[in-house]
Amino acid sequence: MPTAAQRRRSLLHRLDVKGTPYLLVAPFFLLFAAFGLFPLLYTGWVSLHSVSTLTPNQMTWNGVGNYTMLVHDQVFWKSLRNTVTIGLLSAVPQLLAALGLAHLLNYRLRGQLFLRVALLTPYATSVAAAALIFQFVFQQNDAGFANWVLHLFGVGPVSWESGTFSAQLAVATIVMWRWTGYNTLIYLAAMQAVPGDLYEAAELDGTNRWQQFRHVTIPSLRPTILFTVIVSAIGSLQLFGEPYLFGGSGQGINGGPDNQYSTLALYVYRLAFNSEHLGRAAAVAWVIFFVAVVVGALNAVLVRRMRKSA
Repeated sequence: MPTAAQRRRSLLHRLDVKGTPYLLVAPFFLLFAAFGLFPLLYTGWVSLHSVSTLTPNQMTWNGVGNYTMLVHDQVFWKSLRNTVTIGLLSAVPQLLAALGLAHLLNYRLRGQLFLRVALLTPYATSVAAAALIFQFVFQQNDAGFANWVLHLFGVGPVSWESGTFSAQLAVATIVMWRWTGYNTLIYLAAMQAVPGDLYEAAELDGTNRWQQFRHVTIPSLRPTILFTVIVSAIGSLQLFGEPYLFGGSGQGINGGPDNQYSTLALYVYRLAFNSEHLGRAAAVAWVIFFVAVVVGALNAVLVRRMRKSA
């Protein structure tokens, strides 16, 4: 018959074994609830009201009115199209370039460590510094570096900020410059995890490096490529600093004189702090969240199909 002290020690032991893991992970969930879940739910609540940024405590119930207004909001749809266009212009060349650079770095080269650090330098550079540099690159007159290069090929100067495609291409170039090196190192890490036996078997079959890249490297990197595509898509939905700083203090908040490079994240800021429509800004923020959830769901479906096919 166990004594009272033995029963108490047994109870404390069970509590320690079962309760300690929850105590260890509790700080994360508390921080997530305070800085992640609560702001998300509160933003959803605000999106159902008419409220000004100047008086956030004075809310008037509006139901889904803020969402129905977005259906007829031409600037919202233009910002959505711009977000998709800039996302494609930046993500597709960026990931292709990252894949090629990673393939080159996967072979033994002199100064590999220096090249890897150099690739991460743009990622470590602040978006404000990058946008300031590219403002000089894409200056409207012949003094800009981009127009100087075009002049060498007999092309006249381009008004980068005024045009629709030119402005979106300029913003996409800033995004590509900052994130190509980051994705290159992700691909490089995945390539180095590919078993060397696969390449040896391919060499015995008489394949060259290009054929090995197509038939060995790319199939092995499918999960990583899918991951970077999803992350790039979600990053495009959050694109704010590059278009805002590219336009400067004059047209940056509007995404250009005709909203030609306005993104959804930039439109949220514009509604909340320029037009003072906090409820509508919250509704756009929830649209961004919904699109991100759809992208994440597509990712889960694709990963499940890839596992089944494997």
